[in-house]
Amino acid sequence: MDDKTLVALANEARTRAYTPYSHWAVGAALLCTDGTIYQGCNIENAAYTPSNCAERTAFFKAISEGQREFAAISIVGGPEGQEAPDFCAPCGVCRQVMREFCDLDDFRIILGRGDGAVKAFSLRELLPESFGPENLA
Repeated sequence: MDDKTLVALANEARTRAYTPYSHWAVGAALLCTDGTIYQGCNIENAAYTPSNCAERTAFFKAISEGQREFAAISIVGGPEGQEAPDFCAPCGVCRQVMREFCDLDDFRIILGRGDGAVKAFSLRELLPESFGPENLA
């Protein structure tokens, strides 16, 4: 799966975002190592804290279906109803969820913009000096 195809799937998921408060729509496409893809969008709630990010939506869908091995995630976000004008990186909570299930060096985080530009990072680059399951051993 090439990066641009994965970004296109994240952009598609973005159209399903429920964002009546922030009007900031985010989509994600999570690539499992077996080639399965799970899409997610952000889902807001009037109480704010029960809201869920697109990245975690994709991860939780995959995990609830038995997936545990992940290769990459693409993320596209921006004003609702418009092309994404800039790159949208995952929040700290989403990065920590990725850390729970993904290899720091092999898992790729691919950010896309509406103009087709793409940036890619390893999880280690976006979450240096991280805390993970092995710290509890």
